[in-house]
Amino acid sequence: MKRLQIAMESTTLANGLKVVIAPDTTAPVVTVGVYYKIGFRLEPRGRSGFAHLFEHMMFQGSANAPKMQHIKLINSSGGVLNGSTHYDVTNYYEAVPSNALERVLWLEADRMRALKVDDENLRNQRDVVKEEVRVNVLNQPYGGFPWLDLPPVAFRNWANSHNFYGDFADLDSADLADVQAFFKTYYVPNNAVLLMLGDVKPEEGFALAKKLFADIPAGATPPFADPTEPEQREERRGEVEEKFGTLPAMAIGYVVPKRRTADWCAMALLDQALHGGRAGKLYRELVLEKQVAVELDGGIEDIFGYNGPTQMVTRILHKPEYSSEQALAAFDEVIREIQEKGISEDELAQLKVKWQSDYFSLLEGGHGGMPRYGLMHLLACFTLFDGEPQLVNTVLDGFLSVKREEIQAAAKKYLRTEKRAIVFRLPAAVGVKEAA
Repeated sequence: MKRLQIAMESTTLANGLKVVIAPDTTAPVVTVGVYYKIGFRLEPRGRSGFAHLFEHMMFQGSANAPKMQHIKLINSSGGVLNGSTHYDVTNYYEAVPSNALERVLWLEADRMRALKVDDENLRNQRDVVKEEVRVNVLNQPYGGFPWLDLPPVAFRNWANSHNFYGDFADLDSADLADVQAFFKTYYVPNNAVLLMLGDVKPEEGFALAKKLFADIPAGATPPFADPTEPEQREERRGEVEEKFGTLPAMAIGYVVPKRRTADWCAMALLDQALHGGRAGKLYRELVLEKQVAVELDGGIEDIFGYNGPTQMVTRILHKPEYSSEQALAAFDEVIREIQEKGISEDELAQLKVKWQSDYFSLLEGGHGGMPRYGLMHLLACFTLFDGEPQLVNTVLDGFLSVKREEIQAAAKKYLRTEKRAIVFRLPAAVGVKEAA
């Protein structure tokens, strides 16, 4: 296969800010991203929810751009913008006509240099976050399932297991000094990468980055807790009550190998075999053939975007006439079959074609009206986690060289009962005792 050749250039400013530019002149549009290496997993103990809170705080104005000015200037330029919090990063991004590039960079530099962190903004955004939790989790059928339910059962390290939206007690106890300290610790140029993709010449992009960001002082190297987990030696189970939905549900998570290892590549193709939509073995067996499950989805979420322990998760809503143990037994049959028989060469070839196609779609794909989001996200993660943005051109090789024996070996090694965690989420009318 001819190797990818996505053009890119990168540099690091004297203050530690990494800058990556991927020029593409097919349209007069540029996408700008700023990724900070602080996410759910990396927030300090006692400050749960701070990573997500700050995603909101960053839109509340800065020294030279009052509240709402950032959004108004991007929209008036004909652009779109957003931000999101992940396990290991928080990102902010805009797409604008390329003649508005300097305006966007100025806005990003102003809030990196001097975000307006005051009591009014803190109170306001803390209430916004709490309301978001109420709407999206507490008052939704299967809200937060399984991404909030499974980590406390699966992991023993607080970094990986705590409530990522934030305990209300932690959010309420935070004062202005706590919030300002968080900003000064993690929102520093030496803990970030600036990305420009699209209609920008590298030399002009680097010149603008230096002009607008170079005088922002570096901070001390941020302290991060070690997210390493002790080796899991037993199946872990938990139960959650479902207040609104009527179907019993479960989520099964298996630990994923460390990123950029041979096992990681094999596990990714194994994941594709199991969770490849309607063609995946689990959906085919449990939904279409045995008709035990009503809904089934899952997989390794954002496989390139995590930098610590994570899981391959299967989410199942099953018919109430089947007990949780019966539904789990049907799931286990599929796992046992792939462990014992593996996959055929034809299946492997199809998996690789699909994996390659999905990777290309990710590179070319947008998100929420944001062109080049997928490429931006990969470049950012490869820069912050690996120090190698050019991996975007070569990382595919490892997945396409996986052998069928390696997939079977990964199934036997990682899809073990003592390496998994299960959360049963049962309707209140059924009662959580049914799962026992």
